[in-house]
Amino acid sequence: MQTVESAVHPKYKEAKNNEDKTPREVFTENHEKLVKEGATWAKETAESFTLVATLITTIMFAAAFTVPGGNNQDSGIPLFLKDKMFNVFIIADAISLFTSSTSVLLFIGILTARFAEKDFLKSLPLKLCFAIFALFLSVVSMMVAFCASLAMLLKGNQGVIITTISLASIPVIVLVPSQLELFFEIFKSTILSD
Repeated sequence: MQTVESAVHPKYKEAKNNEDKTPREVFTENHEKLVKEGATWAKETAESFTLVATLITTIMFAAAFTVPGGNNQDSGIPLFLKDKMFNVFIIADAISLFTSSTSVLLFIGILTARFAEKDFLKSLPLKLCFAIFALFLSVVSMMVAFCASLAMLLKGNQGVIITTISLASIPVIVLVPSQLELFFEIFKSTILSD
C-alpha cells in the first residue's frame, strides 16, 4: 500500500470509488484474509520458539548454580574456579541466560500483539527478527558453555571431548541454517526494504 501511496497524487489517496470506499479501505478489505493468516503464522511461530527459549532459560539458570565439578564442601567455592574454562563457562552461561530470557520476552510481545494491519509492516517483523537472533545467540552460547564444561571435566581426554562436542553440535548445525534463513528473510523484507 505504501508503494502505491508514494506513486499516487495526494488527492487520490482520499478519493472514493463507486462503492464509496477509499483506497485504504479497499486495500484493508482485500488483505483481511492475509492479515489473519499472518497472525496465525506469527502466533504459531512465537509459541514454538517461546517453548525452546524457555527450556534454554531454565537449563542455563540451573547450570549457573550447579557448576561443573561441583563446589568445595567446606567453602562452597567452585572447584574449577581458577580454570580458564570455568570463566568461559560462566560467561557463556550468563550470555545464554540473558539472550534466551530476552527472546522469551520478545516472543511474548508477539503473542500479545494486536495483529493490526500496520503491525505487520515493522513492529511484528522486527520483534520476530530480534527474538530469533536472541534465541540463536542463546543456543550458540549454550553450546559454548557445554563445550567449556566438557573441557574442564574431561581434561586430557581430547578424543572424547572432540567426539562428544561434534556429536552434540550436529542438531545445532542442522537447525541453524533454516532459522537463519527465516531471520534473513524477515530482516531483508523489513529493514532493507526501506
